[in-house]
Amino acid sequence: MPTRALILLEGTKMGTGQLYVQEAKRRGLHPIVLSADPAKYSYLASENIEAIRVDTDDLEALIRECSRLRETYDVAGITGLPVPGEAVYATVAKLCRHFGLPGPNPASIDQCCDKFTQRQLLAEGGVAVPVYRMATNAAEVESAAAEIRLPVILKPAAGNGSTGVRLCRDAEELAEHTAYLLGGTYEWQTSPRILVEEFAQGPYFIADIMGNTVIEIGAGKFGPPPHFVYDEYTYPAPLTDEQQARIVDVSLSCLRALDLNWGPTNIEFRWTKRGLVVIEVNPRLACSPDPQLIKLACGVDLIIEHIKLVIGDECDLRKRHSQTASARFLVPDRDGTLDWIFGADQAANVPGVAEVTWYIKPPTPIIRKGDSRDCIGHVMAASPTPSQTAAILQRAVDSIIWSITPFPTNDE
Repeated sequence: MPTRALILLEGTKMGTGQLYVQEAKRRGLHPIVLSADPAKYSYLASENIEAIRVDTDDLEALIRECSRLRETYDVAGITGLPVPGEAVYATVAKLCRHFGLPGPNPASIDQCCDKFTQRQLLAEGGVAVPVYRMATNAAEVESAAAEIRLPVILKPAAGNGSTGVRLCRDAEELAEHTAYLLGGTYEWQTSPRILVEEFAQGPYFIADIMGNTVIEIGAGKFGPPPHFVYDEYTYPAPLTDEQQARIVDVSLSCLRALDLNWGPTNIEFRWTKRGLVVIEVNPRLACSPDPQLIKLACGVDLIIEHIKLVIGDECDLRKRHSQTASARFLVPDRDGTLDWIFGADQAANVPGVAEVTWYIKPPTPIIRKGDSRDCIGHVMAASPTPSQTAAILQRAVDSIIWSITPFPTNDE
């Protein structure tokens, strides 16, 4: 009997990819990673994972590779990992449809990948979204910003991890970021299309969903503007019963509007003066450390349940306990060479700390981008109460220090 295999598209440096391959092996599956550059993911070697180099933007090449693998293996399922983002899931959906495997609707994923189309469908479905306009050149950006009124958010119509997203508070910042997006510095995956949006101000929440079930709702904080770099996430969010019911209700409305009814979805919200506003619907599992935080908070392992869905098994989404779990992201305050990190072991040994993870190792050059790529690690903690978890997390983070030597200037 041929070995049952789970095919995974691309990987992730932030922990989730390793969790997928480890769980696949625990379930008796043979994980195979298809990637344009497998060498980027060090855990593939440490976990002894079969990795195949293939252009993951080329659907026909992927179909050929999967067809070849099916000659040797019993391919139980195909899925993608949370990074690099929605484009991988769109490809996965097409592969699953081609090979008759469980997976999401390709058309639903495709329309979610385009943030402008997503905005249109949500608004048509009666879901509150920020006021928005599409622009393809500097004049259109300026006109849209004048119509919406500053401050506005500029973001690429396709992308993830807050890449290319910036708050523009005045005309100078608007012109500067427009020039960055359209001037050849920003790497577009498609033709340049900029979403100009109202700045929806208010507390940030995220709903994590499997199928049509809202598993948990978290709260998030970001670093200082004008960028949106993660600072801290907490599950469950401190909500009243009425607020929680409202987020669940709007989440289900989003799923209906976008025809999403299979697999993981995460939805980002801001609670503004005019009520709950949907910032973005991501038709995929949230990136690390969200799945780990949800497991710590309520006992549901979204990675396990996602793999079950992918291979045609039944999910078990019952909550097993109730804790407060939080993660603090470690973000450098300057560019330069990361020389050393001290105190990680002490942080890991603080009672209640669940994980201390680094995405990079010194010595490493750091050039901040103003998005999720600026995070160099995270610390997770969990306990029965929010105040206790906050104290544990602060004690752990305070024990970590690092050194960054600024890059030499031209004068030096």
